[in-house]
Amino acid sequence: MYTVIKRMEISASHSLRLSYPSKCENLHGHNWMITVYCRSKELNADGMVVDFSHIKRSVKSLLDHQNLNDILPFNPTAENIAFWVYEQIPSCFKVEVKESEGNTAIYEED
Repeated sequence: MYTVIKRMEISASHSLRLSYPSKCENLHGHNWMITVYCRSKELNADGMVVDFSHIKRSVKSLLDHQNLNDILPFNPTAENIAFWVYEQIPSCFKVEVKESEGNTAIYEED
């Protein structure tokens, strides 16, 4: 089994729609660290699981320096962003989204 891991940093803002009062309802930003894990039993014709630049293009180029509320069709929590990234990348089995040093959300296949 081959595994590749791509880690990237994006700067983006968001505000959360919550069922309770929170300062996170105000527009604010993070330097998000997103780590994507992909695996495959076999390599593609180019000898890769997935091209690192494809992962970057599928995630960073869409989210970096954006207001996530303007470009994502869901409440942009770290958990929802992790699932969205997972859906964008072929062979992806796990995504970690760290919005700050102490706050990380992970989506992982069963």
